[in-house]
Amino acid sequence: MDDIISPLLIKGQSLHHIAVHHADELMKSERTLYAYINSGLFTARNIDMPRTVRMRPRKNVSKNLKVDKACRVERDFSCFQTYIGQHPDLCVRQIDSVEGVKGGAVLLTIHFVEQGLQLAFLRRRNDSQSVIDIFNRLYLELRPDIFMELFPVLLADNGSEFSNPSAIEFDAQGNPRTKMFYCSPSAPYQKGNCENNHEMIRRIIPKGEDIGQYTQEQIDLMMSHINSYARKRLGNKSPYEMFEFQYGKEPLDVFHLQKIPADEIILSSELLK
Repeated sequence: MDDIISPLLIKGQSLHHIAVHHADELMKSERTLYAYINSGLFTARNIDMPRTVRMRPRKNVSKNLKVDKACRVERDFSCFQTYIGQHPDLCVRQIDSVEGVKGGAVLLTIHFVEQGLQLAFLRRRNDSQSVIDIFNRLYLELRPDIFMELFPVLLADNGSEFSNPSAIEFDAQGNPRTKMFYCSPSAPYQKGNCENNHEMIRRIIPKGEDIGQYTQEQIDLMMSHINSYARKRLGNKSPYEMFEFQYGKEPLDVFHLQKIPADEIILSSELLK
């Protein structure tokens, strides 16, 4: 059991993920395996499990100026709730930024709530134009009809990088392509799925590390590993599998994501070294 469990724990995998994919070999319940680890019976220690990692305390950061100070008008969270109530069949995509060092490169993340899939795009500056450029590129690469199917509604926080919603909602010819709304101030729990998935990114790129040292190809590799990781709430399927079942493989190729075999998934900083 140690030969199976310890190497995968050190890669950053959870005990649940390991137990699901090696049930026939381990023949033990998760509760029993946790007891073995806490008793020090394996090479890997309980501190090697992801949940034991402690995050650094947050520091106060300065606020950047908004492009459009009235961007929240008719786009606040109550408007979002009303709109979704009127269009219950539309899917919501949560968007956010993951920072490295202050003033350095950041990631734009897009989270598909139902499928659990998350995309990440490298931005050299945390400004509004870099976000617009990414959505414009996806609009061209996916084709308008597929883009509108995949991104019908966007929910963002109040960061200045999301303060030009009109440039995201409409294409260069003024055609509508999505709807954008904002969470309430200081209410990240309103897009908690996205925030929770950032925890997996932080296992590979710890908070405070310079994101600018990586290429988009490396970020794509990281997201391939994260999206190939089975989730209990998805019936032990991976976000990649859930998304492919619903939307097909073509968008995943545009996103430069690939399916990583279960035992090859690495969710630690070793992945990008």
